Amino acid sequence: MKESNKRVLVGMSGGIDSTATCLMLQEQGYEIVGVTMRVWGDEPQDARELAVRMGIEHYVADERVPFKDTIVKNFIDEYRQGRTPNPCVMCNPLFKFRMLIEWADKLGCDWIATGHYSRLEERNGYIYIVAGDDEKKDQSYFLWRLGQDVLRRCIFPLGNYTKQTVRDYLREKGYEAKSKEGESMEVCFIKGDYRDFLREQCPELDAEIGPGWFVSSEGVKLGQHRGFPYYTIGQRKGLEIALGKPAYVLKINPQKNTVMLGDAEQLKAGYMVAEQDNIVDEDELFSCPELAVRIRYRSRPIPCRVKRLEDGRLLVRFLAEASAIAPGQSAVFYDGRRVIGGAFIASQRGIGLVIEQNKNWE
Repeated sequence: MKESNKRVLVGMSGGIDSTATCLMLQEQGYEIVGVTMRVWGDEPQDARELAVRMGIEHYVADERVPFKDTIVKNFIDEYRQGRTPNPCVMCNPLFKFRMLIEWADKLGCDWIATGHYSRLEERNGYIYIVAGDDEKKDQSYFLWRLGQDVLRRCIFPLGNYTKQTVRDYLREKGYEAKSKEGESMEVCFIKGDYRDFLREQCPELDAEIGPGWFVSSEGVKLGQHRGFPYYTIGQRKGLEIALGKPAYVLKINPQKNTVMLGDAEQLKAGYMVAEQDNIVDEDELFSCPELAVRIRYRSRPIPCRVKRLEDGRLLVRFLAEASAIAPGQSAVFYDGRRVIGGAFIASQRGIGLVIEQNKNWE
């Protein structure tokens, strides 16, 4: 790239984090251009007003139709297949960052910036995502699918800050009301329970799938459930069945519309299979002595080892206790706080045979 200009396109939601991002970059001498991606709900009035107050260019990218056709459809389809999706992991490469790059090119911006609580680090010619300093807000887990071409143009100003520090910063800058706003929703298009959202978007869902059976690990019928899309691996609350002891969802079989229940011990796993990976440096993934994996957002990193299977998938061996392996969620690999890459957790059906075939793996 030619010598970089200081014109940066900021993804502006109108919330606390993107507002602080704009102000911080202005202070650092960047020329800010704001763009708001409209994917759901009302006009982005907050973002417009903030752009006017800051004196910056502002645009709105109306992505509602393709977002619904791609991200929302995938979200629904995953539940209909008995998997547990993470729409942010899908949206970041397919919408948010793709749109930012396209608009940046169109508007003459060398850089793009967002309010993600993550950092970037260059090492051995690669750009790595690094966990943000605020462990409660760190969003590195959601970014593993971004490619090197995108990361080389990214700025994440909030990576070194805690959420409270960002609130304090906004207040000091005269944005008192903004600093007191609540947290944004984890899934931007769902306000309440995802089950209500599924019914709203698919009125035919209950008629098509209908009630099924809770079963034990031995296949014994335990009682009826409302339909397999309404359950996730590891779920304990809201099962609406009394067994006289705590019960957890162990497996979901969409073909038979059964949900297997068991105890916490049966949720534990020594291995898992993952697919559709995006790894920064493959040699590092297989040789990193401190490798750890997070199997859901905000879960603790679990020490592990990884092997590439002949079919291209990854076999992950846990070196500490792991529980509730949910197909559809992301497995994100870390060396300390640095993201080495990630993959989608695959169906674990047949994993016993995979383990047996790789029993001599060290």
